[in-house]
Amino acid sequence: MVSLNILKKNSDYRRVYSHGKTVADRLIVLYFLPNNTEKSRFGFTVSKKVGNAVTRNRIRRLLRETCRLNCGLFPAGYDYVLLARREIAGSSYQEVEASLLKLLKRLKLDGGCSL
Repeated sequence: MVSLNILKKNSDYRRVYSHGKTVADRLIVLYFLPNNTEKSRFGFTVSKKVGNAVTRNRIRRLLRETCRLNCGLFPAGYDYVLLARREIAGSSYQEVEASLLKLLKRLKLDGGCSL
């Protein structure tokens, strides 16, 4: 089973938010920034506006699993932060995956994921 490299430090999240680029749709905002390594790292953010703790954790798990299963589609060497929008609360896995795949098609980057 493949595991993702996760962003853990607040400074990493702030760097991606302030210097990175974004693509967005109705459910997800995807921030990305080159990290000068061969590995991709992922971060997941779900605001309290989305729902209670159970709902937020479910959404975080959905996002993490979607990224893990579609890792080969992410260009390598980038930090990615996925920010969930309020409309994601009642979404199924298929809707979240379709949303993420649509965002990935809009990225203008080359390469594949390296874990």
